[in-house]
Amino acid sequence: MTSIAETKWLSRMERRHGSVLMERIGNTPLIRLDGVVRRLPEVTLLAKAEWMNPGGSVKDRAAAAMVRKALADGSLRKGKTLLDATSGNTGIAFAMLGAALSFPVLLAMPSNVSPERKRILKAYGAEVEWTDPDQGSDGAIRRAREMAQNDPDKYCYMDQYSNPQNWRAHYDTTGPEIWRQSGGTLTHFVAGLGTSGTFVGTVRRLKELNKEIQAVSVQPDSPFNGLEGLKHMATALVPAIYDPSLADRNVEVETEAAYAMVKRLAREAGLLVGISAAAAVVACERIAEEEAAEGRAATIVTVLPDSAEKYMSERFWEEA
Repeated sequence: MTSIAETKWLSRMERRHGSVLMERIGNTPLIRLDGVVRRLPEVTLLAKAEWMNPGGSVKDRAAAAMVRKALADGSLRKGKTLLDATSGNTGIAFAMLGAALSFPVLLAMPSNVSPERKRILKAYGAEVEWTDPDQGSDGAIRRAREMAQNDPDKYCYMDQYSNPQNWRAHYDTTGPEIWRQSGGTLTHFVAGLGTSGTFVGTVRRLKELNKEIQAVSVQPDSPFNGLEGLKHMATALVPAIYDPSLADRNVEVETEAAYAMVKRLAREAGLLVGISAAAAVVACERIAEEEAAEGRAATIVTVLPDSAEKYMSERFWEEA
């Protein structure tokens, strides 16, 4: 039975669901990347500028959906700490929401994430359990699972890799936004695979609207890579929400190609985007070249998960 104090706490949380912060999540602009396909006039390349979300990334969408559901069903309530594993952006989104809605946040995260991520999480007041960098996000997942199993009464384990609210957020918001903003003209949708929520949810909605849209997933070309936020599914802990049957094809991108695209977009388009965003643009460019070579017109839409602000300390910026 819920106590009077818990009822009052939940009521405060519910009132704050309609806050300006939550209302600002989503409805990000769809921008043209004309420079990338300048030599291919029959191809249009469009991208969702997800850094326009209040937490600075596409992960705000999934985090907000998971938090809303947990508050509604009582799994996140007074005395509970939100717990999850993250490589950065989802953790930042949870930390932001925790600060705004007054619940504590504990994150398991590889200790080699960028200094910028560490500073942002500290600024929001989140606690972090640092994990072995050699184990990447999989090591963080194992540690979060262990903590949740050892003390289930203390934690509300969000488990973003298995939580259906992850992909539902994109089915409900990202997919419809892309359809509306593109006028329903897109021929291809391209997105990277991390938790896979963005790809799975968006593709499910877009395929309902037009089953002819080509869904293209993007992964690193090897398990040892520098593509922050992306998973090499063949060797990683595969998220429970991932559905490989949704992809019409998969494009593997090399770390070096993504780093080169980050700098190219900055210096030629004035866009500072993250590494996974650049990897998606690399895949889009390759698809655009294939379509043009076959004499086909195409409208390719992708998602730019975040900006470069969390990656400015990376050494590749100093390389020629």
